[in-house]
Amino acid sequence: MTARTGRAVVLEEFGKPLALREYPLPAAPERGMIVACGYGGICGTDLHLHQGHLPIPTPLVLGHEGLGVIRELGEGLTHDALGTELKPGDSVMWASSIACGTCPPCRIHREPTLCENRRTYGVNRSTVDGPELSGSWADHIVLQEGTTVVKAADGVDPLAAMSLACAGPTVVHALYERRPVRLGEVVVVQGSGPVGLAAAAFAQLSGAAKVIVIGGPAERLEAAARAGIGDVHLNIADATDPDHILNEVHAATGGQGADLVIECAGVPQAVAQGLYLARRGGTYLVIGQYTDAGDTLVNPHQIVYRQLDVIGSWAFTGAHLVEYVRLLPTLAARFDLASLVTAFPLDRHADALAAVADGSVMKAVLTS
Repeated sequence: MTARTGRAVVLEEFGKPLALREYPLPAAPERGMIVACGYGGICGTDLHLHQGHLPIPTPLVLGHEGLGVIRELGEGLTHDALGTELKPGDSVMWASSIACGTCPPCRIHREPTLCENRRTYGVNRSTVDGPELSGSWADHIVLQEGTTVVKAADGVDPLAAMSLACAGPTVVHALYERRPVRLGEVVVVQGSGPVGLAAAAFAQLSGAAKVIVIGGPAERLEAAARAGIGDVHLNIADATDPDHILNEVHAATGGQGADLVIECAGVPQAVAQGLYLARRGGTYLVIGQYTDAGDTLVNPHQIVYRQLDVIGSWAFTGAHLVEYVRLLPTLAARFDLASLVTAFPLDRHADALAAVADGSVMKAVLTS
């Protein structure tokens, strides 16, 4: 008989080692499914969750990005978000969150990313509330009714798909809904992690004249360059004089500053720096401050003097995941996305988290 249990990596106490636990595997819920998780991505946000930087319930199976194979379909679920028929054995990706559809952001403001009752796999679905297997750092996940599911892109390496599994849809939301990249623009991206590289890659696809990536450590910038992401790569993380690097960025824009600066670093002081990198009349798009990493000093005169548009963008919806999957063949053809990923087996989750934390890997993915 096929096993009806699943192993999962569980956050039991903030800042303490994670635990590998085993849970019973339920039947597929109505209009939901059971997916055998082949891949569960580790996002920078997961490091913050582990440290308690967001008020989330525990114990909790972590992992809000994944790719796997349908094991069992619940009654009433027959097609994915694009209308493609689903069956057991199909490879799928799924959106991390389900919006309620009834709160003011969903119903009135047309902003489901700001849903007040958003349920997110691997973030706010406690094992106490059940089902326990509600995160992708597991060999199985239970997907509920309302989850946006889309068949994985044909011919795309799953590791390539996982390279930007959360970052890609996040940037789709930012560049589609909040502020697009316009043809011929000079774009500066702050941050060389997955979100920064997703922003740089999409800026290139969108017709930017030049994309300047500022970040670090050096290994990440070298990996980006090898993958074909970004035109100029400058290391501010290891710089003894950050102002010198900022001057280099400004010079690389042609001396006027960038048309669009995209903050993807997640470091509060990057925001103050980024204001000086935009040209007068330019735009500053802030994506990276997903968790509260603290305050920073900002000179508001720079916003007024430069007449900047300062725009924030929060998370993504299922629709943005669908667009990411649809774009994956184009992304994978132009950029070596699979080279950005390092795979770790589920029982080496501690090594994977440490590698993400110290920047020695660009993107870690847990495999089962």
